[in-house]
Amino acid sequence: MVYQFKKVETRNVRSEKRITITKSYTIGFPVKFYQDNKIADFKYVIFYYDEASKVIGIQFSNDENEKYKFKIIHSKKGFGGSVAVRSFFRSYNIDPVKYHTRYEWKTEDQPGIGKLYVINLKERQINT
Repeated sequence: MVYQFKKVETRNVRSEKRITITKSYTIGFPVKFYQDNKIADFKYVIFYYDEASKVIGIQFSNDENEKYKFKIIHSKKGFGGSVAVRSFFRSYNIDPVKYHTRYEWKTEDQPGIGKLYVINLKERQINT
């Protein structure tokens, strides 16, 4: 019998589409999300936050003149990308220990802003 084998060319790669918030004040873009959304084409992230709804809007950009941008850390080993967001989290009292997890996202066009990747923060139950 002849099979249609395809060589597996990934190893130790997360095929995760969700955006990740870590305990160490970073927002991660796993490989699948990174590739599907062509994050390698961008240098920066601009964040928007709706404090009342606890919703983060993420916009990818190459605008060198944007004052409030965060630099994307692109993995050299093919593990996607991430952004260090300590100042953003501290400005809005977002405790990454309470909100770390993987988040489903959606895209929305916002008037005056453009396309945003939107995640709704959910507080985790911390067992003491």
